Amino acid sequence: MLSRLALAGGAVALLLFLAERRWPLRHPTAALLARLAVNVILAAGALAAAGLVVRPLLARLLHLAPAHEWGVLGWLRLPPPAEGVVAFLLLDASFYWWHRANHRVPFLWRFHNVHHIDQDLDVSTALRFHFAEVGLSAAFRVAQVVLFGVSAGAFWVYEACFQLNTLFHHSNARLPIGLERALVKLLVTPRMHGIHHSQVEAEASSNYSVVLGIWDRLHRTLRLNVPQRLLTIGVPAYAAPADNRILAALAHPFRRQRDYWRRPGGAAPVHRSETLPGRREELAE
Repeated sequence: MLSRLALAGGAVALLLFLAERRWPLRHPTAALLARLAVNVILAAGALAAAGLVVRPLLARLLHLAPAHEWGVLGWLRLPPPAEGVVAFLLLDASFYWWHRANHRVPFLWRFHNVHHIDQDLDVSTALRFHFAEVGLSAAFRVAQVVLFGVSAGAFWVYEACFQLNTLFHHSNARLPIGLERALVKLLVTPRMHGIHHSQVEAEASSNYSVVLGIWDRLHRTLRLNVPQRLLTIGVPAYAAPADNRILAALAHPFRRQRDYWRRPGGAAPVHRSETLPGRREELAE
């Protein structure tokens, strides 16, 4: 299962990489090869942490789960199709809150910020995580399995959707606006997630969903009215090229933190969407 998921993820990543070169959604601001070198090295560390810590732990736990029948789904004893749907929703809803916690809990944000300080947003950013953040996520993933009692099958189906949609919504591929307006009613899309990577704090504090966009709608954290041409990607306090070198990125969580949402001179980026009409407009061009 894991090998097939890795192959599918690699194929999707390559297709998206080619698509975003041919039909870019946002114009790049940093040199591609330098960014890719940093992102690939960070991705290698993140994948190593996942392969050595997170996935073996989860595989062992999921092997034990059916015998113990623990968690919410074990108590509900739903028919298999309904159990699969409920498991998917529980896993996705809890990932919304985990993502939100990574922004709101200062200790977690130190690590997650390594993902956000990328100066551009494309499919390589989807794999750009500090290895320690991936290690810390192991506790959350264990809690998901134990509290919800998901089966191995349901878990790996969700994991496949999670990984593939993460690649998709981080990509810089320009979809036809009509298609994306239709997709965003169900899924997190590139324009939607691009707003989450804005240097404007109020815009970055939105669109936390990972697969299904309904969680942002329910929690009123959805923001779709910021045109991509007005976005500046990254974190303003860490926008210098030196902040995005590999050693700086690896050391970032362990250094004294700056005032994230202000530029070195002290000014905060303009909240773009406040100046636009139609606050509820979906995916403004």
